[in-house]
Amino acid sequence: MGKIGQGILGGLSGKVGNVIGGSWKGIDYIRIKPTSVANPRTEGQVNQRNKFSATIEFLQPNKDFINVGYKSFAIKQTPFNAAMSYVLNNAIIGIAPDFSVDYSSALLSKGILSKALNPLADLSTAGQVSFSWDDNSTENNAKRTDRAMLLVYNPMKNESTYQLAGVDRITGTEVLVIPNSYTGDTVEMFMAFVSLDGKVSNSSYLGSGTAA
Repeated sequence: MGKIGQGILGGLSGKVGNVIGGSWKGIDYIRIKPTSVANPRTEGQVNQRNKFSATIEFLQPNKDFINVGYKSFAIKQTPFNAAMSYVLNNAIIGIAPDFSVDYSSALLSKGILSKALNPLADLSTAGQVSFSWDDNSTENNAKRTDRAMLLVYNPMKNESTYQLAGVDRITGTEVLVIPNSYTGDTVEMFMAFVSLDGKVSNSSYLGSGTAA
C-alpha cells in the first residue's frame, strides 16, 4: 500500500491504485502503471530494444570514462543516462532489426573544453597503445595543464582500458598499457581532455586497429 505525505498534494511513496510514486535524487515523481500490451514484440518495439541493447553494450565497459566525460550533464539524470541519450540519437546505424554503434559519431565525453588537435594512436608495439597529439594549449580555452583522458575499447571482450587523468596537454604523447590478452583483437581508440577545474572536451575517435 502506498502512502501520501502532506495531504493529497504531498509526496507519494509506493502504489495507490494504478498510480505509482517515489523519489529520485530528491525529486518526487508519480507515474501511471502501464496497462498490459497486447503485442509487446511489435516491429517498432523490437527495433528500439535492439538499439538500446547495442548502446548499453558499448557504454557499459566505458562507464568510468563517461562518469567524468558527462559529469556536467548529470542534472536530474546520471552521466550514463546522458551518454545513452546522445548515442541513441546520434550514433546508431544499421538496418532493422540489426543495429550497431558508429564509433566515429559516438561521444564518450561531451563538453566545452578544446578538443585534441590531430590525435593519433599507434598499436605497433605489443602490450601498449601510443597516443599522440599536437599542442594547442594557446588556442581558445585550452590550457597547458589540461589532462589527457585515454581509452582503448575492446568490443570482442566487451571491456576497456583507460587513463582518466594522464599527462598534460602540452606533453603531446602518452603510452597506455593494454592487457596481453588483447593481442590480435580489433580495438577502438578514444581520447579527450579534462581541465583542473573539471571541464571536459568532446572525445575524439582515433580509429580502430589490431592490437599487437
